[in-house]
Amino acid sequence: MAPMTWFDAHNHLQDPRLEPGLPDVIRRARNAGVSFMSCCGTEAPDWPRVERLAAEVPGLIPSFGIHPWNLRGRGDRWLEDLESVIKRVPSAGVGEIGLDHALEYRCDDEQDEVFGRQLELARRFERPVSIHCRKAWESLLQGLDRVGPLPAGFVVHAYSGSPEMVPAICERGGYVSFSGTLTRHRNHRAQAACMVVPEDRLLIETDAPDMLPEIPGRQPAPDEPPNEPANLAYVAAAMVRYRAMPPEMVAGLTTDNARRLFRVRE
Repeated sequence: MAPMTWFDAHNHLQDPRLEPGLPDVIRRARNAGVSFMSCCGTEAPDWPRVERLAAEVPGLIPSFGIHPWNLRGRGDRWLEDLESVIKRVPSAGVGEIGLDHALEYRCDDEQDEVFGRQLELARRFERPVSIHCRKAWESLLQGLDRVGPLPAGFVVHAYSGSPEMVPAICERGGYVSFSGTLTRHRNHRAQAACMVVPEDRLLIETDAPDMLPEIPGRQPAPDEPPNEPANLAYVAAAMVRYRAMPPEMVAGLTTDNARRLFRVRE
């Protein structure tokens, strides 16, 4: 039987926490069957690193965007700069972008504007979008509807919404991705949500170096290591359990879906 192939639909390999041991991180990912990954930039200073990784690491799909946590430092020319890098890298998506109403200090109007501008860019250049959303689900749908259909689709990563919100996302052409939070036994919301996502809209991710999954036999520690793509196996195992599917089926579905979204061909 051929080994299973996996696609980590969202990570941040450019993060300084991973950089010192990045060759080993990539080697462990390959050994775990993670052949493809989507690496998302979150602010202009890390876009060059993401672009270099895309040139150096086979199977790595770059995305560039302004994360809602990084709005204050975006600068006056942020949109022109983002358009420039999107034009320069034909394989790139737009992301990580989004809305976060869980932030203590925020300006919702500013979030909406920056989010909408980036959606418009993705629509114009027909690029897939990676979206962050926390406690802003109605605003997310409103923002998507204002811009209109995204020709290349989008994914809501590390999904934390309700099961009831899933159809609204999928009806708008979206995919729904689950991270290490799915492995947390008390996260009944994520478990219920993962069971209602249509097979052709389902993705899995690590969000490395964050969202470390619960790993059997390992006790949480204050100095836990950063998450990495090889840990996608634990997210996949949770998906197998809650969807009651064979591992080969979860691998095939999620990899095919991610390849379609991120336009990865043979």
